[in-house]
Amino acid sequence: MAFLTEDTALTISFDSPKLGQGRSASFTALRAKFDGWLAKKAQEAGAVLVTGIRVDGLWQEDGRIRGVLVAPNDRVAADVVVIAEGATSVLTRGAGLKADLEPREVSIGVKETIEVPAETIQERFGLGDKEGAAFVFAGQASLGLRGGGFLYTNQSTISLGLVVSSEDLAREKVEIPEVQTRFRMHPAVQRWIRGGKVTEYSAHLVPELGAGMMPRLWGDGVLVAGDAAGFLINNGYTFRGVDLAIASGMAAGEAVEAARAAGGMRAANLAVYEKFLRSRNVLTDLERFRRAPLYMKNERLFDVYPRMLLEIAERLYTVDGRGKERLADIVLREAGAAEVPKWKLLLDLLQGARSM
Repeated sequence: MAFLTEDTALTISFDSPKLGQGRSASFTALRAKFDGWLAKKAQEAGAVLVTGIRVDGLWQEDGRIRGVLVAPNDRVAADVVVIAEGATSVLTRGAGLKADLEPREVSIGVKETIEVPAETIQERFGLGDKEGAAFVFAGQASLGLRGGGFLYTNQSTISLGLVVSSEDLAREKVEIPEVQTRFRMHPAVQRWIRGGKVTEYSAHLVPELGAGMMPRLWGDGVLVAGDAAGFLINNGYTFRGVDLAIASGMAAGEAVEAARAAGGMRAANLAVYEKFLRSRNVLTDLERFRRAPLYMKNERLFDVYPRMLLEIAERLYTVDGRGKERLADIVLREAGAAEVPKWKLLLDLLQGARSM
């Protein structure tokens, strides 16, 4: 993890071979390649893939979902519709499963894929073959807005991006490309990506409140999965969405099979979806960290405390012949300079321990 000011960075690193082994082994997949591969696998299993046609809404009759409405004026019938439309939740709201989206519920996520030769990545990051590195950035990574940055290596590219509060962007009248450019040009980021070429750019809404923004997850003829269901956990040191989306998709498939065996896609039969979500630790993890999204709304986490940590580190490692302070004295001095009452600092610490 790295804490940034305008031109300074404090990096806390952790390296563990165990994280590359067994069930905890991490890997990266480029969506441009992965989505095509996954679609092909689905087709080989019997799925019919239809692209280039916009879904305008849900076909509803007799109080249940019968299929989808597609452009220009057609209907596609289905025994059950699994809504996995992302955080915009247009269809979810159309099904009456969720109220209107509020700005506080979403952030803006942007990501660039930067082409860098594989041997250069290995040399810069000190990596061996099939090894990778990932960084999380806080502080001026997002111009002091609530949010943070990320960087992780792929085989011959580096993924670099930000997730920033939509409320803060609107309040400060800042455009997300400006924030991303400032982040990319920070010296602590440039040392990793210099000489690289941006080959892809993507952006989307990110569900922010986790368990605090979940819609009803099932109804007659319908299930909700992934970002559309608010299945995302941001607790500051990890940002989980893809694994929860995959697990919820698998749980949806299991729920449909169970409902079919029980006699049909009525809400009462599809309610088994909750059991499968819990067995795959989707709802259990979301509930365990349900306080984290509200804690991450604390502006001091993205401005005051990163600056304070950087000042403490600079004083700690400065030897200029004028006498050296003890660590406790440095911490107390910087806490006072940050103009945060000690009781607030302690409260933030305790709430962080409970939330994370």
